[in-house]
Amino acid sequence: MMIKFSDLPDTIPVFPLPGALMLPRARLPLHIFEPRYLAMIEDCMKTKTRLIGMIQPRETPGGEKRLHAIGCAGRLTGFSETEDGRYMITLSGTSRFRVREEIQGFTPYRRCLVDWSGFERDLSREEEADHGFNRAGFLDLLGRYLTALNLSTDWDSLKEAEPELLINSLSMLCPFSPEDKQALLEAPSLSTRRETLVTLIEFALRSGAGDEVMQ
Repeated sequence: MMIKFSDLPDTIPVFPLPGALMLPRARLPLHIFEPRYLAMIEDCMKTKTRLIGMIQPRETPGGEKRLHAIGCAGRLTGFSETEDGRYMITLSGTSRFRVREEIQGFTPYRRCLVDWSGFERDLSREEEADHGFNRAGFLDLLGRYLTALNLSTDWDSLKEAEPELLINSLSMLCPFSPEDKQALLEAPSLSTRRETLVTLIEFALRSGAGDEVMQ
């Protein structure tokens, strides 16, 4: 189901999960077991759009728990329940949003009044082409990074993947900090997300990726 801009609701439930990155047109599997989030899933399934906002939490200097200004909503497209009552779900990335204000009370989970304007392009079937993409150079850099982390990958799939799928999948899967994930989310285009991803990988390699990231 393609969601139109006019279908997007003003209020959505939000799931503040550090380091979990959702991007438009990407899929994010989640394992839900906390009672408040089990309730969120049940309520979400009763709505027309079945949208949940993934957003990075942040702590203010005074120790207050806040949310970042920008998150990404995913449509609940996969659902199964385990014997002990946990949910395994899949969210399909729909559109980024800007938080206008958090709504207090009424539900055990957090909800926000959101603004979708400025992210209309997220609802299209695919991102604009990344004309500056040097796949060979990028895969060479990625190979050094994965070696430093002692990780393996299916190189044939990476060589064949569309640029958007490749860049977004790596942005979601690589073990970057929540602040770095936020920078990848807020990148205005696929090419700027790729440039951000390259910068983060190069920085990790310079600072000893294998020592730091795996701790």
